[in-house]
Amino acid sequence: MATAHSDAFARYSTAYRPTANEEFMNPDQLAYFRAKLLSWKDEILRESAETVAELKNGPIQEADLNDRASSETDWGIHLRTRDRQRKLIAKIDSALRRIETGEYGFCEVTGEPISLARLEARPIATMTVEAQERHERNERVSRDD
Repeated sequence: MATAHSDAFARYSTAYRPTANEEFMNPDQLAYFRAKLLSWKDEILRESAETVAELKNGPIQEADLNDRASSETDWGIHLRTRDRQRKLIAKIDSALRRIETGEYGFCEVTGEPISLARLEARPIATMTVEAQERHERNERVSRDD
């Protein structure tokens, strides 16, 4: 089931790809990443609705204790995945707000542009690769203390 956002991204993504040969975060790039983020969010919400619908179908009914334990483990994995996706939606919403405020695509630490390749791979990125690596090194050092 396609949504308006995923349809818009499908049309946009075949017609346009951001390149380094154009002004960074020009209106076309911003529209592209906005459509990509909205499509991703729609996909997560759709999967989440499917999980909720399955949960509403009732409790696990397996008679065999091993089958029941296996099913409960599977549901636990499903629910943990949905929780991670809930957190991901918050990051997507934050990226959409950054698009609206003109901060999208720029490192929150250095203010430098985040590479288009990084944004393509991780459109919720808030730091350049270098700043992210520094941040992770500092986290490891503080955890080790």
